[in-house]
Amino acid sequence: MLNRVILMGRLVADPELRQTPSGVSVATFRVAVDRNYQAKGSAERQADFISCVAWRQTGEFISRYFQKGRMIALEGSLQTRNYEDKQGNKRTAYEVIVEQAYFADSRPAGQETGRSNYVPFPTEPPQFDEPQRGKSLSVGDFGGFEAVEPDDGDLPF
Repeated sequence: MLNRVILMGRLVADPELRQTPSGVSVATFRVAVDRNYQAKGSAERQADFISCVAWRQTGEFISRYFQKGRMIALEGSLQTRNYEDKQGNKRTAYEVIVEQAYFADSRPAGQETGRSNYVPFPTEPPQFDEPQRGKSLSVGDFGGFEAVEPDDGDLPF
């Protein structure tokens, strides 16, 4: 069986981090995910608001580095849970159990870091020295290895 969910959207509110009685961290939050289409005559796209749960280090990571409005990419599985509401009606909750979370945007300039120790990704790719044509590359000591002659077409096996 296959149960995989991949989402990218914006957090509706700050994640709520709690501890179970046994000390396990769990973060709950909702993500607004735009639909891929727009209704005729409508000025804006509709969005789905999806409940998510992240356990242990994943929940701590999300709680530390993501706040309301931040774009997040998630990977996990869909889970259902049956419960009874305050009026005694039987309900079913659908939640994404998050296994991986990724940054899907960059922090806007001038935005405070809040409760996180945010370290931005480099904006420039690393610079490497370009190899110059005609110069040989020295790899180091080859020890007991010897050069292989060009293939003569015979296979050794």
